[in-house]
Amino acid sequence: MIAGNGVEMNLPNKLTIIRVCFIPFYVFFLLSGMFGDAGKYIATILFIVASATDWLDGYLARRDNLVTDFGKFMDPLADKLLVSSGLICFASMQLLPAWIVIIIISREFIISGFRLVASTKGTVIAAGWWGKYKTVAQMIMVILLSLNLNNAAFNVLEQIFIYLSTILTIISLIDYLVKNQDILKEGSR
Repeated sequence: MIAGNGVEMNLPNKLTIIRVCFIPFYVFFLLSGMFGDAGKYIATILFIVASATDWLDGYLARRDNLVTDFGKFMDPLADKLLVSSGLICFASMQLLPAWIVIIIISREFIISGFRLVASTKGTVIAAGWWGKYKTVAQMIMVILLSLNLNNAAFNVLEQIFIYLSTILTIISLIDYLVKNQDILKEGSR
């Protein structure tokens, strides 16, 4: 099925769009306070379901040979929007230091800008393995912080994933820039 703008809206692409649509509901239940502790559990479930669509859309796209340029571009963007929404919420809730949020979101802006430059040259750059590891670590971190269970063992686990996510964010940025440095060289001509 082709949408009005020529983008093929196959099942993997639809799942990516659904992931983006989950974001306002996730933020609402996480921050509204209207539902007491149930709100954070609902938000966590929404985040987990949205995160599962990330795995499912990639699996279906590869299995059924439905990989599209739209999917290569929009899938990582949907992940960034979902995770960044959680990070901003956690900073406002004082569960996550602002400097970590800035590092993680800055990396996402840098990579998105880099992808934009590449796309003007007709190149679509898919996510690499370090970026995928980073995304998984960030999604686990967001789940843990969404639950915010506030016990000693859980707090240690949260801290491990906060710092692991930050480290993988930096490594994946360096890896991405090194592997795709030719795009920057071409952009400077």
